[in-house]
Amino acid sequence: MIKEAKAFSENLNFKKLKQMYLFALITIAITILLSQLLIQYNISSQLNDSRLINISGRQRMFSQKLAKEILILNASTDNSNEAESISNIKKTLELWKFTHFALEKGNDSLNFPETKSPGLLKLFNAVKPNVNYIDRATTQYLLNRNKQLSQTRNQQEVQGILNNVNVFVTKMNLIVSQYEYEALEKVTKQRNIEYGILSFTLLILFLEFLFIFKPTNKKIEVLISKLLSSERRAIKLARDTEAISIIKENSVKELKSLNYAMENTLLYCRISPMGKIIHMGDKFSKLLHYNPSFDTDKSFSQALTTIEKEQLAIDQIIADKQRSGWQGELNTTDRNGNMLWLDMSMIPVRIRKEESELLVICFNITVRKNAELEVERLNRENIIERINQQKVISSKIVENQENEQNRIAREIHDGIGQMLTGLKFSLESINLDDKEKSAQKIEYLKKLSLDIIKGVRTATFNLMPPELSDHGIVSSIAKLTLELAKLTGKNVQFYNKTDFDQRLDSLIEINIYRLTQEAINNAIKYAESSHIIVQLSHSNKILSITIDDNGKGFDVTAVEKKRNSESGMGLLFMKERVQYINGRVFINSIPGEGTRITFNIPI
Repeated sequence: MIKEAKAFSENLNFKKLKQMYLFALITIAITILLSQLLIQYNISSQLNDSRLINISGRQRMFSQKLAKEILILNASTDNSNEAESISNIKKTLELWKFTHFALEKGNDSLNFPETKSPGLLKLFNAVKPNVNYIDRATTQYLLNRNKQLSQTRNQQEVQGILNNVNVFVTKMNLIVSQYEYEALEKVTKQRNIEYGILSFTLLILFLEFLFIFKPTNKKIEVLISKLLSSERRAIKLARDTEAISIIKENSVKELKSLNYAMENTLLYCRISPMGKIIHMGDKFSKLLHYNPSFDTDKSFSQALTTIEKEQLAIDQIIADKQRSGWQGELNTTDRNGNMLWLDMSMIPVRIRKEESELLVICFNITVRKNAELEVERLNRENIIERINQQKVISSKIVENQENEQNRIAREIHDGIGQMLTGLKFSLESINLDDKEKSAQKIEYLKKLSLDIIKGVRTATFNLMPPELSDHGIVSSIAKLTLELAKLTGKNVQFYNKTDFDQRLDSLIEINIYRLTQEAINNAIKYAESSHIIVQLSHSNKILSITIDDNGKGFDVTAVEKKRNSESGMGLLFMKERVQYINGRVFINSIPGEGTRITFNIPI
């Protein structure tokens, strides 16, 4: 049979194929049209049946609601809402009665049929006494309530209502079940008819597939398969690209925020967008004499200064910059009347989706500002003596800077660990919608916090090593080379060729240490060297320090001409610092071979 059908299909010409195709389409269209008409009729019938079932089910809810409202009114001792409660009971009763009679007798507006099956008539007749009793008892209870009759009579009516409501709910369950049973019978009958139409339609489709579509099926299948494969690859590539872009963008934003925050994390405070203090660090609290136990109602501006004008200016900055952030120098007056200069940064931080706060990070620059103001005052008083007093002023500035760096080092040692721990806890409290990415982000931020702590420890050592003040220049340079070798992985070695062990003036030792530190850092950072040798030797009058590296070297003459570049300014500052202690610097460098820097300082 299959072979005959195949032979017949091969012998068909285009005209016969067209006629068969049109016949199949017309037949399918007729069967679909009939099926749709039947389906629409069935849907309409099922909608009516479902509406009947739904409203029948709601009758149970309305009866229970009526009983609940009566119980609440009967138990209430507050007469202020009695009229409203009675009104609600009446509305519920009327709606319940109207719906029940519509179900029982039929209703054109609700599209409820008047004719019912014998089973439904029997069930409605059975529930009728309970409906009448609930109606009569509720009306009588409201009249008794209005006449303020004894509570005993009201209680009898309420109990009767509750008993009949329970019976009504049980009988309505039977009515709902009968509605569902009759609806199921209709659906079953209609489904059998639809199965017949569906079987005929499937037969037509099978014949059409067998003789018309099968020859072209393979080519279309291969083409669609290739298209779907290409689409899946394109979608996967687009998703991967988007995910990588989002991760990269978030990482850059987090890195920038954390780097910027860590550059200014000596004094910190968390405040709300309205300027209220959420938390203030211990160092900041001591500086401002702020006690969180007694000053809970104070705003950030009130904690900073007691001057009303300064408070208004700070509040205005918070109001204007709470979304974009702010950075600048702030001049305030503390509680003792002393002038306080702060290099302040306000960073907006989003804690949750609808909650944000400001992270205020400050740097106490009072000493530096006072030194600058003192320099300006001296310049205004006597310009002629400016050149002669330059060294004195510079010495004062350097002393102040070194004192400030000592103070910064102490503050970092005392408080940076606690502050970083607080930052770590704050970052761990971030809640994101995507739990998987949130977990990855938290782990990443934990690792980053540990790296920051390591970097801060390094910065502390660079600011003011204790060996310099305790043991002198030889011990501090030896410690410097050892620490840099550990931190950078470079081979940094120190040799005291003449066993120099003298102590010099503290200012000279500080400058020698800074010069050596800068030369080694330049060899690591710019020269890309792997081996660095620091040699110290001395004579009766000269202390000589030589730093050799095997880096890429540079053209000394070309770099000195570019004074506006970082490297050119670095050489200039190095020369000025060594001249400040009456020393000299010699720089020899060959591109591709390495660099030697020698400092000669009189002793």
